[in-house]
Amino acid sequence: MGAFTKRWVIDRRRGRRQKIDLLRKRYGAAKSEVERNAIIKKALLVSPQMTTEQFLGPIRQASNA
Repeated sequence: MGAFTKRWVIDRRRGRRQKIDLLRKRYGAAKSEVERNAIIKKALLVSPQMTTEQFLGPIRQASNA
């Protein structure tokens, strides 16, 4: 039997994922390096356990496809 996960934990996780997705879209549309660095900083504040490489991974995969 799986561990009990509280609803608020699931909601926080979903909200965090949505914010990261929004920041990835903004990163892709950013024109300057200053904007991109600010977006990366904000993403790391939203999800502190995430690394820069984990944030940029899906963006790089999409651009290579």
